[in-house]
Amino acid sequence: MDIKWRKSSKSDDVANCLEVAVHEGEVLIRESDDPGVVIRTTRAKLRAFIDGAAAGEFDDLA
Repeated sequence: MDIKWRKSSKSDDVANCLEVAVHEGEVLIRESDDPGVVIRTTRAKLRAFIDGAAAGEFDDLA
């Protein structure tokens, strides 16, 4: 499976980064240090999460 993973420019090179990709219409998310575990979601669900994060709904987790 040829998947092009992307990560934020704010991630360090070795750890502390999530990688995202789009494959066959799904959004895939994984941790760079455990690439075998992949979360699959939709663009709509990811958008809802990003909007919530931008609104500060998850600030208490960081």
